[in-house]
Amino acid sequence: MRLLLTGGSVFYGGGFQPLDIAVSEGRIVSVSPRLSRDGAAVIELNHHFIVPGFVDVHVHLREPGFSYKETIASGTAAAAAGGYTALCAMPNLNPVPDSPDRLQVELEAIRRDARVHVYPYGAITQGERGEALADMEALAPSVPGFSDDGRGVQSREMMRRAMLLAKKLDRPIVAHCEDESLLDKGWCVHDGEFAKRHGLPGNDPASEWRQVERDIQLVRETGCRYHVCHISTKESVALVRAAKAQGLPVTCETGPHYLCLCDGDLEDDGRFKMNPPIRSAADRDALVEGLLDGTVDCVATDHAPHSAEEKARGLRESLNGVVGLECAFPVLYTELVKTGKVPLETILNALCVNPRRIFGLPGGTIAEGQPADLTVLSFDHAGTVDPAGFRSLGRATPFAGRRVEAAVSMTFVGGNIVFPEGLKPSPSGTTGIIRGYDRQEGGEP
Repeated sequence: MRLLLTGGSVFYGGGFQPLDIAVSEGRIVSVSPRLSRDGAAVIELNHHFIVPGFVDVHVHLREPGFSYKETIASGTAAAAAGGYTALCAMPNLNPVPDSPDRLQVELEAIRRDARVHVYPYGAITQGERGEALADMEALAPSVPGFSDDGRGVQSREMMRRAMLLAKKLDRPIVAHCEDESLLDKGWCVHDGEFAKRHGLPGNDPASEWRQVERDIQLVRETGCRYHVCHISTKESVALVRAAKAQGLPVTCETGPHYLCLCDGDLEDDGRFKMNPPIRSAADRDALVEGLLDGTVDCVATDHAPHSAEEKARGLRESLNGVVGLECAFPVLYTELVKTGKVPLETILNALCVNPRRIFGLPGGTIAEGQPADLTVLSFDHAGTVDPAGFRSLGRATPFAGRRVEAAVSMTFVGGNIVFPEGLKPSPSGTTGIIRGYDRQEGGEP
């Protein structure tokens, strides 16, 4: 069945244009003004904006091993609701995907239950213990990169060996940077004013940037492609900026909570506890500047669900990790775009274009022959971040209760509507956006 998306503004050629999109057999077959409706199921998207589907290169889907926190089914349903059509899933699972047999357990769950594309990382080291390399060569054909996320690789020599092999395999090392020797084992927040005021053990920013510094030197030695996870400090931004200026193959991501919050926003609630922690206003501002000048390539949520009980112990005792798939774009748009801090195009490049470029994933442009992985947005939709309505099993987000002024209206994967659930176009005729998103007023990006 041919599908026609009409009436919307399409992110095309770096800006928005009033174009129609025709889809057939999972791919875009035409992008042009006023395409024919003959024989097509039509979806009217007046006052809406169509962009390439979002990609999150840093999520924890928790299956296999921790399905009480999240499953492939619930996590990818959350992704679809947030406008994401592709996810890169972290390997801190049970079993850890450090060999093809162990990866197969995760791949079977993905094939069975995923609603969006899921690309699982392979581990860098066996069991993520940092003692011996994983079977990287055998894993390489099935993974977009290698990570021990949740722990930094503490041994310089082990990381050097991993980089040399990853270079040979043409896969990036995706590094959680954390020098454990610089950390108070009981840390719970950034080592800043909030920690001092409340007598809480703090996380030294050097625990992140010192390992970024070490690894960039290893990139100079090995030539390995290197992607830094969830950078949170101004020093990390400066190190990555300098590495790029030197032509090194270094990229990085940060999260919505690091771009939009600082430790002045903290409350003694588990929904504010993650690793690395929300840092100072100076760190936040440096990350925004890095996003603007291209130092920060991607915005990734580090979606890391836990049970309600695990997040109900305050800042001292709650487990690290917050969820973000379902509120990331509305928050980024409201806090950064509407306030004039960051152009919408910059946010879209960080969500749609750069992740695919870095990890070699399909799509990222709306053009003939491309996969019909699309996200439809409303920029005129006032609402509130309400975790009670999340599809994720996790509810802990620092943005709970925040007012937002944008929404994801529809998500398509391979030309199929994966959000809202149960909405299907008729074989012919017109299907409109579901009530609640179809507003008569226009909205400007």
